[in-house]
Amino acid sequence: MMFTKKVPVWVTYHPLLLIATGLLLVDLFIALQFLDHRHALTVAFLDVGQGDAVFIQAPNGNQLLYDAGPPSGKVLRSLSRVMPFYDRSIDIAVLSHPDMDHIGGFIEVFDRFDISATLISGASSENGVHDEMARLIKEEGSAHLVAQRGMQIELGDGVVVEVLYPDRDTTHMETNDSSIVLRIYYGETSFLLSGDLPSSLEEHVVARDGLRLHANVLKLGHHGSRTSTSPLFLTAVHPDMAIISAGLDNRYGHPHKEVLDRLEEFHIPMLSTGVEGNILFESDGLTVVRR
Repeated sequence: MMFTKKVPVWVTYHPLLLIATGLLLVDLFIALQFLDHRHALTVAFLDVGQGDAVFIQAPNGNQLLYDAGPPSGKVLRSLSRVMPFYDRSIDIAVLSHPDMDHIGGFIEVFDRFDISATLISGASSENGVHDEMARLIKEEGSAHLVAQRGMQIELGDGVVVEVLYPDRDTTHMETNDSSIVLRIYYGETSFLLSGDLPSSLEEHVVARDGLRLHANVLKLGHHGSRTSTSPLFLTAVHPDMAIISAGLDNRYGHPHKEVLDRLEEFHIPMLSTGVEGNILFESDGLTVVRR
């Protein structure tokens, strides 16, 4: 004899109740996820292939996106893994410098999200993306600022983003030399981002800030290229963890062996987005943990 499962009467006569219950459970899950991280700063180093993109969210939900990788669509896929599906706004977009592998993905980001403010280095490029981004920023109508040393952005709940560099007019500088250096700190913890800043200017930043540069997590300059991450800079920052944002088996050979050897010499562990995918950290103001 074959038995069939009887459908409950309330489902038969009240299908909308079933739908409403399902939506309520989804909302409850989202709320619990939010409550679970409400006291944490989230910093996500996004897998965008050969490029840079770092997503930062303060405990109150305010967000900053530092670079967006190349125009490949990967930044949107990576953001979808760290942002709620319903979120269609980002408070601040930081364009560290106008190279394609750092700002190209912002074309897609500006199309998908509402951007409240943009921070740029002030340098220009003839790669075409720079002019397109200038047009999009104007169309967006967002606040438009040129980064200068000493600027501070309060994301909220004690999270502060400080501009350490540039400290000069970058209008006619080589693009990498204009890279915006940010220190994000929350309580006793901090993160340091330096775009593609070369070693000579890393050492200039050390001369100005010294041991203030210490950070729990450092994103290595220029995707782990030998042109960045000087011994002096590593000594000053003295990170617990280094992040390399680069494509797996990229044609530039990043990260270079010299940099990997240097990290080993300084006993600094390293993670790469090319190997790990998105790399997420949370800080409660006292400690930084990977999740």
